[in-house]
Amino acid sequence: MRHRETNDLEESREERAQVGAAAALDLNLLRTFLAVYRTGSFTAAARLLGLSQPTVTTQIRALERQLDRELFERQARGVSPAPYADELAARIVQPLDSLAAVTGRGGSGEDRAPEPVHLAGPHEYLTRSVLPVLAPLVERGVRLRITPGLTEPLLDDLRAGRHDLVIATYRPRGRALASVPLGDEEFVLVAAPGWAGRIGGPARIAAAGPAVLHGVPLVAYAEDLPIVRRYWRHVFGRRLVWQPAVTMPDLNAVTAAVAGGAGFSVLPRYLCADELASGALVLLHEPDDPPINTAFLVQRPGASANPHVALVRDLLLEQARIL
Repeated sequence: MRHRETNDLEESREERAQVGAAAALDLNLLRTFLAVYRTGSFTAAARLLGLSQPTVTTQIRALERQLDRELFERQARGVSPAPYADELAARIVQPLDSLAAVTGRGGSGEDRAPEPVHLAGPHEYLTRSVLPVLAPLVERGVRLRITPGLTEPLLDDLRAGRHDLVIATYRPRGRALASVPLGDEEFVLVAAPGWAGRIGGPARIAAAGPAVLHGVPLVAYAEDLPIVRRYWRHVFGRRLVWQPAVTMPDLNAVTAAVAGGAGFSVLPRYLCADELASGALVLLHEPDDPPINTAFLVQRPGASANPHVALVRDLLLEQARIL
């Protein structure tokens, strides 16, 4: 009888050890799942976790077998979460992030300085509206890695885990990214005082329409005039037929050229606010319904393991509410 009790005790210990090992394995699988969910890519998740891509693939397949559910739909570029993946991520993100905050990303419990926060967005918006707001965080030890660029490739990089936050000029579709409105930018028709005086100022445009601008050089961001064309369509209800005299893919440079007397242009109000206040630029038209564009702050779903990402995000949103 005593021999049988000893065997039962040993079997019970072995079973508990197996359960513990399985639990530890499941936790690793869930961490891997969350990394793929956030980055939208097996490759980016592997880089984030310090694993090989085949290991990440194997772990996701193992978790899918355990759950008897497909978690990700494989696409030409990365993966997108299947419906059940959203539900699973919502259930595990807070516990896993809390555990990571206690143990550290590697689980060793060592004190580590947070990684730099990788923030990307339009060059001009970052320069004029974002960096001055975030400057106080640098003194508090936050390290920033800023990348300017166009929205579409920056969102691709965000899905791949190369950025933590992206300021986008449109709301991204799909479930792989989470976005919140950051603020509206209003577009204004401007010129230097000399040109404004020659055409008769805002009153003349209000009375006679944009035809009074014929003969005034157009300064634009790009040859296809995306900003100016939108203004013409929205405000004047007609197609723009101008050819630009000067193009520069930098709105700061466009602002400087127009203020210097090169011609007229359409600019975001925030970008030329100082020039308007000083008189270096003049509003040529003040429509009741000016065109606006909403900027969005975008990140991968769930809380980041880096606490400084939350600091940057919260400060940007706080400043947006003040404005």
